[in-house]
Amino acid sequence: MGFVKEFRDFAVKGNVLDLAVGVIIGAAFGKIVSSLVEDIITPAVLGPALKAAGLEDLSKLKIGGTAIKYGNFLSQVITFIIVALVLFLIIKAANNLKKKEAVAPAAPPVPTKEEILLAEIRDLLKAKA
Repeated sequence: MGFVKEFRDFAVKGNVLDLAVGVIIGAAFGKIVSSLVEDIITPAVLGPALKAAGLEDLSKLKIGGTAIKYGNFLSQVITFIIVALVLFLIIKAANNLKKKEAVAPAAPPVPTKEEILLAEIRDLLKAKA
């Protein structure tokens, strides 16, 4: 029973539950970003370039006479760059919101009893000198 109790204590800790929620939300957010990139941004950016090259799909590019399809690789590289850019912009916007919240001035720290006593001693010593 010790193992079961130890496992239960581990599984219901706040950190484990927070991690589980973070992973689930992260997966859902990843799907949103992937859809944004694959369904909106990539076609808008690559559509005109593919039409100019006479291609419908980037993955159809390959080296003639071989099975090397470098179009898939290029497509994945471009998708990665666009995802990284979108995430950068989202994180930058979130950081700007946090900075605005953190700008509120903090109250000056209240001196402790020891600091007050030391200040009085300092002032007495200055007055004698």
